[in-house]
Amino acid sequence: MAKRESMEELKLRVRDVIRRLKRAYPDAKCSLNHSNPFELLIATILSAQCTDERVNLVTADLFRKYKKPEDYLAVSPRELEKDIQSTGFFRNKTKSIQGTSKMLSEQYGGIVPHTMEQLLELPGVARKTANVVLGNAFEIKSGVVVDTHVTRLSHRLAFTQAKTAEKIELDLIPIVPKKDWVIFPHLMIAHGRKICKARTPLCDQCPVEKQCPSSFLKTGVMPGN
Repeated sequence: MAKRESMEELKLRVRDVIRRLKRAYPDAKCSLNHSNPFELLIATILSAQCTDERVNLVTADLFRKYKKPEDYLAVSPRELEKDIQSTGFFRNKTKSIQGTSKMLSEQYGGIVPHTMEQLLELPGVARKTANVVLGNAFEIKSGVVVDTHVTRLSHRLAFTQAKTAEKIELDLIPIVPKKDWVIFPHLMIAHGRKICKARTPLCDQCPVEKQCPSSFLKTGVMPGN
């Protein structure tokens, strides 16, 4: 029976994984195109249940048409729905975008707030979206973004056994150095897309294979999703 890993051993392994992934993906960064905090907020709302690639295709035109919160309020919901339709769940996203734009315009002078508490009051903004905006637009380390890639890789690497994004984040916060809270999800996403894929992880090409207890080179079993 394998020896149970202590918290200190886990922290050392996490740091080793991060160090190796930084070498493997030196250009890892937020993959949602944006030029200001408001654009990133809108792009992150659109990214729910949608690929970043699709969001970037949509926002290429969207951000030319809409520059500020008032612009999103000046059109009918139907027009905005048409503009974002290909991202999926477009009716709910339209409500969130226009609701958020209204609150930003009325309460914050059109400026995106930079505290977790204020962001979570905006329609359609949950903790993941707030973490994305705070970390990437304001360089505020408020937590760790947890998406499908972070979830999958954190399970395979045995960083957590939690199932929900909220509980996974709670497990990651004490073991990921705070200085790496923003870059950590970008590294995991880059690695998840290139190597640690959902169906066919390329364990034989993995830069952190030796640090991964789920590698099929060790277990002989392909890791699950």
